[in-house]
Amino acid sequence: MTDTTDAVSARRLDGNAAGGPLAALFAVDVTAARSRCAACGTTAALGEHLLYADAPAMVLRCPSCTEVVLRVGTREGYVLLDLRGATLLTVPVPVVADDGA
Repeated sequence: MTDTTDAVSARRLDGNAAGGPLAALFAVDVTAARSRCAACGTTAALGEHLLYADAPAMVLRCPSCTEVVLRVGTREGYVLLDLRGATLLTVPVPVVADDGA
């Protein structure tokens, strides 16, 4: 009997690995963005999600229930972002220092 848990674990990366490809869409470090899973309602930073990067698109799964939250891929010069597994994506906005001028 094959242990599929080990096979899945071997493919899984930390969600922080999605930061580079997602930088093409966001002007901030998106790994700190928080998403709410449409399946279970868990809210977590994208860096905490489970990333599977060995498919035609990168797949980020909820760290709690493992349902698909986000898919991102490229095709013919376009970035494709599928957020159907997230009910909310909260992206932190960098604070710009006021120089008093």
